[in-house]
Amino acid sequence: MEEVPCCHCGNFFVPSPRHKNQNYCMNPDCRRAKKAAWKRDKMRTEPDFKLDQQLSNKKWAKANPDYWKEYRRKNPEKTDRNRQLQIVRNRRRSKKPNRASASDRPVIAKVGASKPNKFKPVGQYYLLPMIAKVDALKVRIYEISTSYQ
Repeated sequence: MEEVPCCHCGNFFVPSPRHKNQNYCMNPDCRRAKKAAWKRDKMRTEPDFKLDQQLSNKKWAKANPDYWKEYRRKNPEKTDRNRQLQIVRNRRRSKKPNRASASDRPVIAKVGASKPNKFKPVGQYYLLPMIAKVDALKVRIYEISTSYQ
């Protein structure tokens, strides 16, 4: 039987003859990724499944009220990162009608803070594959003038 690449790790494997469209290898990390992808799809397409999951999560949270407090105490670096990301999420989410223009919005990143890229990738290069096991591809990159003469 022909080997196929795993959708998660990219390693080639021989799929089971019992599972026609097997896309993930038997590595435990890949099996978890397959289950997570299945669950994301199910949550997006089936409202009943989504509702059941939400109710189950609420039931678990009620049975474990101090879990997140303990988690934050044990993982201060993750807590700080989440606080910083939450500030960004809140800024994106807020749409206050009293703002006069875009220049009045809080600045997340400075425009023009990076240096311009003066590198021109003109020449010959080899493109090396990272997932599939195939030969390198030799390419030539040319600069095309924008002026018409």
